[in-house]
Amino acid sequence: MTTLPHVLKRIRLNLARSKEFPTGSPRHGYEFVAPLDETGHIDVEQWRKYREHCRVRRFWGREPDEFGRLVHRAGGAGQGRWIFDYDQQVSDDDESGYRFGAHAFRPGEYVSIRDDEGEMHTFQVASVEPAT
Repeated sequence: MTTLPHVLKRIRLNLARSKEFPTGSPRHGYEFVAPLDETGHIDVEQWRKYREHCRVRRFWGREPDEFGRLVHRAGGAGQGRWIFDYDQQVSDDDESGYRFGAHAFRPGEYVSIRDDEGEMHTFQVASVEPAT
């Protein structure tokens, strides 16, 4: 059994309240592994070192789960952007985290993700635990 480095955390995001889900939804969201620093921010250097462990699972109600990778795209405002990539062969399935590099991933915090259709959704960090 492989032991993952302590910087890698399993982060669960649940859909925050919206018009469609006035109380939010724990059945819609993401669970992903990312290296976090002591302030809860994604650490780019540690991601480069451990990128093969940085995976994502998208769960969306009754739809089948989707599995992919957490990818950092360099450049642009905010020193690049973070995306969830489900198929390396195409880019139209990518979902991008809005200012993921600036957000602290701590329970109770909010983040936004633009889905593959261009729609922005807000999520609440439900948990941050050691990745195993």
